[in-house]
Order: sequence, then structure tokens, then C-alpha cells
Amino acid sequence: MSRFNSLKSDAAWQAVWDERRTFAANDATAKPRTYVLEMFPYPSGKIHMGHVRNYTMGDVLARFRRMTGHEVLHPMGWDAFGMPAENAAMEKHVHPGGWTRENIATMKAQLKRLGFALDWTREFATCDPEYYGQEQALFLDLFSHGLVYRKESSVNWDPVDMTVLANEQVIDGRGWRSGALVERRKLSQWFLKITDFADELLEGLDGLEHWPDKVKLMQENWIGKSQGLRFTWNVSDGEKVEVFTTRPDTIFGASFVAVAADHPIAQRLAAGKPEVTAFIERCKQGGTTAAELETQEKLGLFTGLTARHPFDPAWQVPVYIANFVLMEYGTGAVFGVPAHDQRDLDFARKYDLPVRRVVSDGTDTDPAFVGNEAYTGPGTLVNSQFLDGMDIEDAKRAVIQRAEDGGWGTGSTVFRLRDWGVSRQRYWGTPIPIIHCDACGAVPVPRDQLPVVLPEDVSFDIPGNPLDRHPTWKHVPCPTCGGAARRETDTLDTFVDSSWYFIRFASQPGDKPFDRVQAERWLPVAQYIGGVEHAILHLLYARFWTRALRHIGMLDIAEPFAGLFTQGMVTHASYYQRPHEHERPIYFEPSAISRRADGTAFVTESGEDVIVGRVEKMSKSKKNTVDPTEIVDQYGADAVRWFVLSDSPPERDLEWSEAGIEGSWRFVQRVWRLFDGLADAANAAGNDAPLDRKLHQTIAGIATDIEALAFNKAVAKLYELVNAIERAAPSASRNAAVRTLMRLVAPMAPHLAEEAWAVDGGEGLIADAAWPEVDPALLVEDEVTIAVQVNGKLRDTLTVAKGADKATLEAMARGSDKVVAFLDGKEPRKVIVVPDRLVNLVA
Repeated sequence: MSRFNSLKSDAAWQAVWDERRTFAANDATAKPRTYVLEMFPYPSGKIHMGHVRNYTMGDVLARFRRMTGHEVLHPMGWDAFGMPAENAAMEKHVHPGGWTRENIATMKAQLKRLGFALDWTREFATCDPEYYGQEQALFLDLFSHGLVYRKESSVNWDPVDMTVLANEQVIDGRGWRSGALVERRKLSQWFLKITDFADELLEGLDGLEHWPDKVKLMQENWIGKSQGLRFTWNVSDGEKVEVFTTRPDTIFGASFVAVAADHPIAQRLAAGKPEVTAFIERCKQGGTTAAELETQEKLGLFTGLTARHPFDPAWQVPVYIANFVLMEYGTGAVFGVPAHDQRDLDFARKYDLPVRRVVSDGTDTDPAFVGNEAYTGPGTLVNSQFLDGMDIEDAKRAVIQRAEDGGWGTGSTVFRLRDWGVSRQRYWGTPIPIIHCDACGAVPVPRDQLPVVLPEDVSFDIPGNPLDRHPTWKHVPCPTCGGAARRETDTLDTFVDSSWYFIRFASQPGDKPFDRVQAERWLPVAQYIGGVEHAILHLLYARFWTRALRHIGMLDIAEPFAGLFTQGMVTHASYYQRPHEHERPIYFEPSAISRRADGTAFVTESGEDVIVGRVEKMSKSKKNTVDPTEIVDQYGADAVRWFVLSDSPPERDLEWSEAGIEGSWRFVQRVWRLFDGLADAANAAGNDAPLDRKLHQTIAGIATDIEALAFNKAVAKLYELVNAIERAAPSASRNAAVRTLMRLVAPMAPHLAEEAWAVDGGEGLIADAAWPEVDPALLVEDEVTIAVQVNGKLRDTLTVAKGADKATLEAMARGSDKVVAFLDGKEPRKVIVVPDRLVNLVA
């Protein structure tokens, strides 16, 4: 028997697919359409095993749907803008564009080695002027419809990278890339009005039946719709402070009022008071994320003012300036209820403020609250005058009603969601197409001047945005008055680039972002696949962008992704040495490590012992990555594809192992031997009914599994079928099963299938072949296995016709040689028969 030469076959069939443009989607098709898309990669330099798993899943579905008669759009591109390219430019003294395009070339070659059924004719990178110029046009469309605005706001500022960071880019108070302590700054920023769509985005989640519940819940929490009370506190100096609370029921537990450092009250008090000014400056340290505000040390400065309780004129609470309150969140002021909010309790304990219990779980009603852990659970109102005895929801409604009746407050709905700040102070991004004129204000760049292209002659010798200090690029005449003006030097958040790329894949005219009719023929994406880490921002922004385009009449699609699947990570043990207890560990790549018989590990070259760390996500920092190219070189693309599909449910993490990939390679060879043996079995005759039934059950089962993205189950069924074929005697049924197997493995091991198809004389490409048809009659089991027990213990099994009556089953059980031996002449006192399941003879 010959061995399957994967390297030769991989290259040959990939060349054929490219030459024939096998996987290019036909926009003029009459077939039913389906759009399969994996989240496009950032061109960081090399693909990793996470990419391999992600794209293999989408590839299997795309190939399967082609075989079931669909015209499939399965494109690929590059999410190419972003800070890593600028960091590389600074570290390696190269241009971000050159670094990015070299990485794209490398990664594209790696992806092609895996034989993915991708439509490369639609490939683009978001750093292509042809792409980001159309993005600029869309930005101006939203601007003209009032969905874009500019305002001054507090931002997370990275003093090393010299740019604004999104909340999610601040990790433990530090910039995600530089590691520098983040500062809070006021900057003029461009915003998209995502909050205008908050209700739509929330309600739309209910219709996403093919999304994971966990992702929908994460988005629901991020949007954060809540009902509450907006009301004012009268301050002792005659001012009023407006607050919003989702817990008006706790109003009788109020201990203080706190305002933001840039609240009008704080700013007024700072005039002529150095201690207030100094405290306000101190408040600017730290980020603006909710997590940062919750975890940082709570600092406050007493203003000398008090605020009057709305239900008791004699009740005065102190007013503080506090570092955990921001003008951008709510009204820029809060009232603290320390007993029932942990942040407020931390603050109250620090400044020795009263802590009054107003919600009881039924065990403690004392107004004096002790301990350092706030009670935030359900309960009954206590120590709250007219609210006593009410549950929380009834108490909320009662307070809102009295506030509205008294004219000092109103019930209100608010969202946690904030408008999307899209300004970034960096070079490698889409230039914001606005020109600033002292006379005319912010003026859109005329459409015939798009794209606004990034200048090539920039320097990264010093931190900051090179566009700001470029000698000529930003200086332009005003399009309105002709006077001297300046380009906007901020670039767009890269999440904008990925918020509409799936539309551009569907339609790519040269004179506009997309053709509506053509785009709507493909959209929404039938199946979107990617990591759960993108559950909130990318997916929420893409949903917003699509709805915004519908709002302005450019697209009649509400939701961009009909189906969403979030795959697990690829993991691997890490290997390291720790020379000294308090030093950072020194990590080693898996390829440099060998294992002893007892499981201990050592550096292959030196023999030095290493510690085997826990199995965790592959990462460059831990060096626990596996280079896909090396694995493909050794085992071939199909074995790699087979392994990432077979070893774990796709929604769970997959642990990489040498034993696993070797087992996949051996299975590929087993299947090839079946294909290769067809020539010797060409004249085999006769039918094998059990094998026929197994084959058709497998055809139907795999189709169901692939549609459900249960790839590991589909692989398990193929293992079972191969085992059944190998056990079967030569027959026409066996030959038919082997030929059908070619098509069944084609979505998962396409090179193996193409090679076998060609050797067997199949017509055309197996990539264009139809999925095998199922004979429904063979899906019905007409025989069952019956357990035969004596006194409750299994003594034999019988294969009988399904639906056999009790008398027949009892007679067959009594006639069993094994049962006769166990009974040893005794007559059963009782016979229990469960049709199609068991017979139990009680002696």
C-alpha cells in the first residue's frame, strides 16, 4: 500500500484551486446564498494555532455548504491598522506600512498552506487607501446625519504611547502595551452616537436566536439599561446638585454627596483655594474605566458644604469632591449609601462617615451597620420611615412617586452605554476626514478629495502622533472659505475599521463603500466565527454601524451576523526555569523540551531540568506556542485540520499535543489506504446491509453535526464509519462506502479527498461535488439489541426485530443457551419484559 504524500498533494491541489478560482463567489448566482466569515486577523507576523482552529471551523462549514448546493461567500482580509505597527516602527526603525505588508504576505502564505476555501479575489487590508477612503465617506455620511459630534471629555491617556486608550485597553491602571500608569486628561474627541441606538441594540438581542446566550448577556450588561430616579439635592450655598440613582429605595441610608473633580461646584471652589486645586489635579491620576474607579483608592475632599435630604429638611449630609466620580458618568454627582454599596462603604470608613442600614435580609435590622462588606442582596426596607416593611421594588416605586408628586425628581431610564469615542492620537489609522478652520469651524473634507491619504514621510523618533508634527500634511485651505486651515490629525479607532468590513467583502464598487442591492443579497452573515474576547466591543460596534447605515437609508439590514459561534482557545503547557525565587521565570519553547519516562521535562540540548507549568492559552510571552508552518511541514495540512476539529468540542479549549497530531496523521494514512485499495477491490460484488445502514446514518449524522458546528461529533462518526469499512468483507457495498467516504471527509481533509477523487476517476473536483444523498429507509433501525437478565444480572444479549411482542421476546430469552445454563432446570417465578429493551427472568 502506498503512503499519502501530503506535502506533494497539498501543493498540487492548492495550485489547482487557485488556478480555477474554485472558491470565488459568484455575485450573479441563481443558487441559494450563504455567507460564512471568520473574524479577520491582525497581521502581527505569523498565524498561530488559534487562527488555524478558527479558520478550519469556518472552512469546513463553507465547503459543506458548497456541497449542499449553496453559493458560498467565504472571504479573507486583514485588520491592518493599529498601535503594534507604530511600536514596531519605533523599535525597528521601519515604516508601519512596510512592516504590516510584510506580515500580510507571510501570514497569507501560511493560510494558503492549510488549503482554506477562501475567496482571495475579495481580499483587502484596512490600511489600503481604497478601503479607508470609503470608510471616510461613511464617516461623513454619519456626520451629515447628526450621528457624529466633537466634544471635550475625560480620557485615558497613555503618557508613553502618547495616545488615548479605550477603557478595555487599560489593564490594572496601566496601558495595555506600554505598561505605563494611565492618566486622566481632558481632550476634544470625536464621538459616534451609539447611545441613540441603545434601546434598539438591546431589544435586537432577543432576535439573535443563533448567538450564544453568554454573549447576549454580556452585551445586555454592557448596554446596561436601568430604571431609577433623577433628583436634586439643595446645597447649603444655594446651589443644586443633580444625581441619578438606580436605588432610590435606599435614600434614607444617605451618608454623603460626592461630585466629580470637574463638576461646576468643584471648579468654583477651586478658585483661590490651592488645596482644592491640588486635590483636583490629584484626581486626574488613574484611568476612567469602571473597573479602575472601583478598585483605585477612594479619595475625597470635604468642600465645607452640606446638602439637605429631600425628605427631611433638618437632615444635612456633607458634600465631597471625590476621585471616583466622573462628569461623563451620569450627572457627575452621586449620593452615597455606604451600608449597601461597597465603593460608598470604603469611602465612608476612610472618612469616618455614618453608615446606616436601610435594607435587611431579615436577620439584622439595627440601623448601625458594622463590618467592611456592604449588603447588596434582597430584603425588606428598615429604618426608612414610610418605606419600612416594603420590598425593594415597591420601595423604589414609592420614592419615585413622592419625588414626582413633590416636584423634586422624576423617574428616569438610563444606560450604562456611553457614546463611542473614536479619536486616537496616532499615525497608523484612518485619518478623520475633517478640516478645522478658525472662521468656519469643523468642515468635512469634500468627497472628491477622498481618500485623505496618510503621508509616507513620517518619523517615529519621538513619542506622539507624527501627523501632528508633519511639516506640510496638516496644512490645507479651508474648503468653505479658502483660508488657512488644519487637517484633523487624530485617526479613527481601529474598531471602526472592523465595524463594516463584512459589508465591503460582499460588495466592492470603486466609487462608493458598497452597492446596497449587492450587499443585501449576501447579508446578514449566516455564520460568524471568532473569539469570545470580542463579545462586547467589536460585535456591539458592528451591530451599531449596521443599524446606523439603516437609519440613514444606506442599507436595509438591522443585524450583521445571523449566527455567531465563539470557539475555545488552543492551549499548551508552559516550560520554565526560575533561577531565584523572586525573579521572573525563563520560558522555553515546546520544541526545545523533551520528556523523561516519569513525565519530568528537560531542555533537550543541555539536559537541564525545567518546570512544567499549567496548560494555558498559547502566548508569545510564555513561549508555549506551536508554529503551524512547522507542523504542516511535518504532518501535512489535513492532519493539522483533523486534529483541531477532532480533539475537543469546538466551544471548549483545545490542548495541543504531539500525540494528538500524530494520531491524526495516522488516521489520514488509514483513510488513504482505504482509497488506495479500491483498485484491488474493483470487481467486488454483493451487498452488506449493515454497512449500507451505517453509511447512510453517517451521511445524515455528519450533515447535522456540521450545521450545528459540532465538528468533534462529525469526526467521531467518521472514525466509526472507517472502522466499519475496515471490518467489512469485500463487496459492492464496501466499495460504495469508500467512495462515499471521499465526499464525507472532503470538508475536513480536502487534499486527501481531492487526491483520492482524482485517482478514482471522479468527475471534476471533489470541491465541486455534491454531498451524498441519504436513503431515508436506511436511517430507520429495524433491529434492536435486547438485554437478557436472570435475577437482574445480564446473562446474554439478543438481536431481534424492532417491535417484537412480549411473547416472542420471552420465548427467545428462554431458548438462550446461556439462560438455560443459569436456570439449571428451575422454572422462573416471574418474567419481566420491556419491549425493545430487556427480558428479566426471576427464578
